[in-house]
Amino acid sequence: MMASWSETAKAKSIRYFLISFVDLFGTMRAKIVPASAIDDVAEAGAGFAGFATWFDMTPADPDVLVTPEIDTLIQLPWKPEVAWVTGDLIMGGEPVEQNPRQVLKRVLGRADAGGFDLKTGVECEYFLITPDGGSISDIADQQAKPCYDQQALMRRYDVVAEICDAMVSLGWKPYQNDHEDANGQFEMNWHYDSALRTADKHAFFKYMVKSIAEKHGLRATFMPKPFSNLTGNGCHVHTSLWKGDRNVFTDPKGELGLSPEAYHFIGGVMHSAEALCAITNPVVNSYKRINAPPTLSGATWSPNTVTYTGNNRTHMIRVPDAGRFEFRLADGAANPYLLPAAVFAAGLDGMRNSRDPGKRLDINMYTDGHKAKGAKKLPLNLLDALRALEKSAVLKEAFGEKTIDSYIKLKTDDWNSYSRHLTEWERQTTLDC
Repeated sequence: MMASWSETAKAKSIRYFLISFVDLFGTMRAKIVPASAIDDVAEAGAGFAGFATWFDMTPADPDVLVTPEIDTLIQLPWKPEVAWVTGDLIMGGEPVEQNPRQVLKRVLGRADAGGFDLKTGVECEYFLITPDGGSISDIADQQAKPCYDQQALMRRYDVVAEICDAMVSLGWKPYQNDHEDANGQFEMNWHYDSALRTADKHAFFKYMVKSIAEKHGLRATFMPKPFSNLTGNGCHVHTSLWKGDRNVFTDPKGELGLSPEAYHFIGGVMHSAEALCAITNPVVNSYKRINAPPTLSGATWSPNTVTYTGNNRTHMIRVPDAGRFEFRLADGAANPYLLPAAVFAAGLDGMRNSRDPGKRLDINMYTDGHKAKGAKKLPLNLLDALRALEKSAVLKEAFGEKTIDSYIKLKTDDWNSYSRHLTEWERQTTLDC
């Protein structure tokens, strides 16, 4: 018999529960509930005003109720008396269709019907910056090529080690941590898992990194391009598809060790790439990363064209090993749940329709991109991506038309707010026109 919430709290010395969810913009929301009240709240749901978050709702709508799932429980490694939990959302007795976690569960439900299990791993890059956000936190981190710099990495050992120790304690199987290509930038990798579990971990990871950074008097940001002269924050997704213990993407006889199903999946991702951008690169700032000129290190490490390759980091899709591929488009602002949902929806469409990704390109896209004749270009800005999403039958059918319409509505408001903003560049270049 499963232990009650209060019994779990007593056994684990939990005093409070953070009942949490992620809204359409990827913002984590929560209420803190004392252990003495958790049984009642878990049964009835913790209530939130949806309009007060980034959901397409009004003040007249009833409460959004979060019904936590006990198998998502994570005790905060830096404050174990508090436990984080998430779950599905209910409003007026019905599931909240636009809730990102439920979107992912619906899309994954299609995989379940075919006996498939989507497995993903994410590489979440972040900067450690000053509390005011004005600069990187380590003034000595000044190399033109700082990637893997041991001195800079060890100057942030206390933060990196505490985050890694936390992942070890949570059973995530972290396996490497490094200083990334930008000054002040880091990446921490953990073992892949079923897509929903990875998404829950991804959401918690962002919260954990920010919290531990604050504990050390610093600030962590996953912003796609916080500094114009430095490489941006990517969120690369490694993807494989399984049936039981068999990796459907593996074929020893296939080119690069990939099966026909894997190539059709990649073809689907490429087919929907422009629309995917609205989900995987969801903020105005995203397009200063994927369409950036070379940075201080000499490369952006981000794509601007819809191409795939073998073990070559200059393309949108890289195949580093047999049986999986790396989707390099997404950035640090991507919603942890909508990101895998969008990739999987596009990939399933590719498998259903036997979409051909074409011949792989092995060129250096940063120097010879002009040789990729006929390759589609990625959107130049958020508005172009939203327009592509609006035309995407694939994502509308997978996410639900109402969800896509709500997402486009809120993100267009975001774009309009940006468009009304007067920048210093405009004043400098236009005052005397």
